[in-house]
Amino acid sequence: MDVDDIRLTPGRIIHMIAVMLAIPAIILALSGDWLWPEGWAFCAWYILLSLSVIIYLYRRNPGLLAERFRRPGTGGEKEWDRYFLIAIALSYFAWVIVMPLDAKRFGWTPALPAWIKVLGALGLLASAFLLYRAFADNPFLSPLVRIQRERDQYVVSTGVYSFVRHPMYLGAVLMFLGAPMLLGSMYGFAIGVCMSLLLCARAVGEEKMLTEELEGYVDYQKKVRYRLIPRVW
Repeated sequence: MDVDDIRLTPGRIIHMIAVMLAIPAIILALSGDWLWPEGWAFCAWYILLSLSVIIYLYRRNPGLLAERFRRPGTGGEKEWDRYFLIAIALSYFAWVIVMPLDAKRFGWTPALPAWIKVLGALGLLASAFLLYRAFADNPFLSPLVRIQRERDQYVVSTGVYSFVRHPMYLGAVLMFLGAPMLLGSMYGFAIGVCMSLLLCARAVGEEKMLTEELEGYVDYQKKVRYRLIPRVW
């Protein structure tokens, strides 16, 4: 795939923002309550984080923002990664739909204690920090498992990458689990666990590629021992 295929255009930026706004709209619409406090709290978090990342990349790293538009199956993406992307995308779609239906419209999950919602909110705050910093610290944060030779990819070991090797995955896990806790959806939490396990499996495959094809990654593994959770894994 040549560079022109992933050039950053106004149309793509508009599309990205439209998709970003669609997620909160779907959550609030499916909840049946446009005044749902927890729903608005999560939607505000989601929009603020997404806009912050888009603006940062547009101003500081447009090459990475363009890379985020790369289509699956291109740029030397590993064949097995396409299946992970499909599974994660379908799970994410189910997660977005199930949470408001469960927590608000139908109430499948009994009311959760306030401390669980507070814990979920704290998880989202930690998630926002990790996700934002991952984009800021790593100029090669592609949505695909591939080596970006055309961008002279190198090992990033500073910032949030100095304490875990996959801080973006950790931030995503905290979002997948924190959001349903805040909203009050145990069905959403179960889907979040499934997505987290998919990310863990993907991280193992990604590291196999990095150790084989990216110079310096083996030394980085020795320096930063944990993939996702410090002192655990």
